[in-house]
Amino acid sequence: MKVVIIGTNHAGIAAANTLLEQYPDHEVVMLERNSNLSYLGCGTALWVGRQIDDYHGLFYTNKEEFEKKGARISIETEVKRVDFENKMVYAETKDGQALEESYDKLILATGSLPISPKFPGHDLEGLHFLKLFQEGQAVDKALTNDEVKDVCVIGAGYIGVEIAEAAHRRGKNVHIFDAEKTALASYYDPDFAQMMDANLEEHGIHTHFGELVEEYIGENGKVTGLKTTGGSYKADIVVNSIGFRPNNELGKDHLELFANGAYLVDSHFKTSDDDVYAIGDCATNYSNALKRTDYIALASNAVRSGIVAAHNLAGHVVEGAGVQGSNGINIFDLKLVSTGLTQKAAAAAGIDADYVEHEDTQFPSFMPENYKVKLRITFDKASRRIIGAQLASEYDVSLLIHMFSLAIQEELTIDKLALLDTFFLPHFNQPYNHITVAALKAGQKK
Repeated sequence: MKVVIIGTNHAGIAAANTLLEQYPDHEVVMLERNSNLSYLGCGTALWVGRQIDDYHGLFYTNKEEFEKKGARISIETEVKRVDFENKMVYAETKDGQALEESYDKLILATGSLPISPKFPGHDLEGLHFLKLFQEGQAVDKALTNDEVKDVCVIGAGYIGVEIAEAAHRRGKNVHIFDAEKTALASYYDPDFAQMMDANLEEHGIHTHFGELVEEYIGENGKVTGLKTTGGSYKADIVVNSIGFRPNNELGKDHLELFANGAYLVDSHFKTSDDDVYAIGDCATNYSNALKRTDYIALASNAVRSGIVAAHNLAGHVVEGAGVQGSNGINIFDLKLVSTGLTQKAAAAAGIDADYVEHEDTQFPSFMPENYKVKLRITFDKASRRIIGAQLASEYDVSLLIHMFSLAIQEELTIDKLALLDTFFLPHFNQPYNHITVAALKAGQKK
């Protein structure tokens, strides 16, 4: 069987590895429009902010590795169109060579594209996006310029907050803007998000929440400022991090789409065409918290979707386990992690939800070094099913979120956590740990 994979970042790589390593009788052809593959874009801010020495470790594989495994791979190759009826892919290499590839099965791993608002002045020099490695390079080069002193970041999601920290670490005067009332509003309830807001401000980053961008200001073809509903601000460069949209260009006229334009897939990541699978940021997921199809674009989800799709394509039935949208961020040593739904998201989905929370130190009071930890667990009032969790601390409590992710996946109730078998040792935790205390509080709400 011949399989063509379009797109070779996390999802495409996971699918290719699964096929090549477990189903070696399959012919695998990989097509990639970029000059590289496997770029860990979540590490861009660490490199730009000089928290790591260089960018080379942000790539975890390369073209040669797949060729050794038996794949045919063509990079810097743009797929022009797909003839789904005749099962043909038409592409063009960087030097203009036309490529035609037939397929038995096709995997679309085309990812997402940054949202590019067409504000007045959108064609000015000095406007940046952060998706591809080359875009990270461009931002890094701009920050190296001593004449660049003022940086405006539009969008206070994960990428925006991370690049704001990075620019500040490079000695720049940084302003960050968002239409929402807090940073990270899609991931955390306000009192958690406000901890990050305060953290940014304490470190000298100017926050502008509830402000809408109206115009890029420029002189002589270069950006010089930003106009919002709250005022005008000087800017030597502007980094746009408003968000992303699914890249559905190749199949939007043939395949069934989700509300946001993503390819609609089943639990095997098969599209409405039996011979076409879609994985990663271009495709939907099944949300275990919502118990319905949703769109949650994360690298970890992309990897799992590639694995599941490859097995099913090869004839070995594997059901996707669904996703929770587990995520985290670490800015100036403040760590926030979450999974599932916030209270706001639950309400928007029509779920009558409640929550319990607990705030305490990580270790007993007699320990010389200690950290505050804040935990919130969100649950469905009627079923008491856990549907979300959020944690905040300067201590690394991230592993707890994996437990909550599994709890959501397995439909555990909040009451199950009250007597969860956890250990105690002063080096690690308290005898009444955060999970136990929060769950006991939930028992009082019955």
